[in-house]
Amino acid sequence: MNSNQTKKQIQPLLSFMNLSPCNFLAINHIKQLLDAAGFQEKRLDAPLDVKKGDKFYVTKNDSAIFAVTVGSKKMNETGVKIISAHSDSPGFRIKPHAEMRSEGGIIRLNTEVYGGPILYTWFDRPLSVAGRVILRGKDALHPDTKLLKIDRPLLTIPHLAIHFNRAVNEGNKLSKQKDMLPIIAKVNNALEADNMLMNMVAKELKVKIEDILDFDLFLYDVQPACTFGLNDEFVSSGRLDDLSMAQAAIEAITDVKDSKATCVAAIFDNEETGSGTKQGAASPVLANVLMRLNEAQGGNYDTFCQAIAKSFMISADNAHAFHPNYPEKYDPTNHPVLGGGPCIKINANCKYMSDAHSSAIFRSLCEDAGVPYQYFVNHSDVAGGSTLGNIFTGQVDIEGVDVGSPLLAMHSARETASVVDHLNMIKVFKQFFA
Repeated sequence: MNSNQTKKQIQPLLSFMNLSPCNFLAINHIKQLLDAAGFQEKRLDAPLDVKKGDKFYVTKNDSAIFAVTVGSKKMNETGVKIISAHSDSPGFRIKPHAEMRSEGGIIRLNTEVYGGPILYTWFDRPLSVAGRVILRGKDALHPDTKLLKIDRPLLTIPHLAIHFNRAVNEGNKLSKQKDMLPIIAKVNNALEADNMLMNMVAKELKVKIEDILDFDLFLYDVQPACTFGLNDEFVSSGRLDDLSMAQAAIEAITDVKDSKATCVAAIFDNEETGSGTKQGAASPVLANVLMRLNEAQGGNYDTFCQAIAKSFMISADNAHAFHPNYPEKYDPTNHPVLGGGPCIKINANCKYMSDAHSSAIFRSLCEDAGVPYQYFVNHSDVAGGSTLGNIFTGQVDIEGVDVGSPLLAMHSARETASVVDHLNMIKVFKQFFA
């Protein structure tokens, strides 16, 4: 694949990343992609009236989305095919009353770390603000929501000069409260600092400041996603974990045509903090959607259990690519490499939902799609994390496999992926939904 072909084929991912600086903006962009593909939005607080062949989606908390193509057969006849991913990534959330005035009139914003970012990768970058803002609505129980994405560089987290810490390159323990606060402005007096953030937000959204009730705002790196390498074989971007898998899942489900089985692309939120929210994989949100789908087809609890027994989930969350500078961190025989294909993730202590049976299914899907595959297993002395699949099985006893495209620098402000791995993962997802 030459450089021009690479750039053209990977452009949908790059565009997706640039339009998705946080979970709320990612879900909003996914809605636009689904709308363009003929999906209809339905509300969870309204009857779920669907028929075979329908394409629809529902959202939860503006930060999770579940896209469904209703098969021509009932769920209990074919089971359900599910690909799951998550919309959130590690970073920094802005606290209320965020302005902190320092000597010389420098204003810092008070932030809280979300998830587990590699902190020092956030230093000295041009950053901005994105998220959602909650406004007064028709009554207290029905506030309005507006999305915010400020497209210009607005902040930076400045590192301490090496002259004040000569040992910085020998290890530098960071305080999340002291070291990681971004600077946003210089003012002449304390009055200018009052409500600076909310004044800026109100101006950007063209609303009255007194109508702003609350917000979920995050910092993001304004540098756009890009390809690099001699042949543009790599992707560099923040939030590839796990928005790259979310983009692949959505591209696959918008390609579904005349399927016998019901297919679902489930993009949960809050995986990076344990999934224990109403929009996370540990909640019953997807199970409820599936039960309502079963009932819309005239089913009952027994047919729902039959459907689940025949169903399969691909839990898609990125894997760790072999880092050539740190070979000792990886399993000697099961370390996936960039460009080597989608990874099947295995853990003896059941941190992943993969087992021999479900891994064999995904391997066969790769073979049918003409795509290489690899295995990721942790070095036995290095503890690994868990992801969506085994968390979701606490709600529904579904069979499935944990997979992901390999990344370098996972949880860094900029992660690295392989172009061909991403394109191959899309091929496998489409093969699964076919």
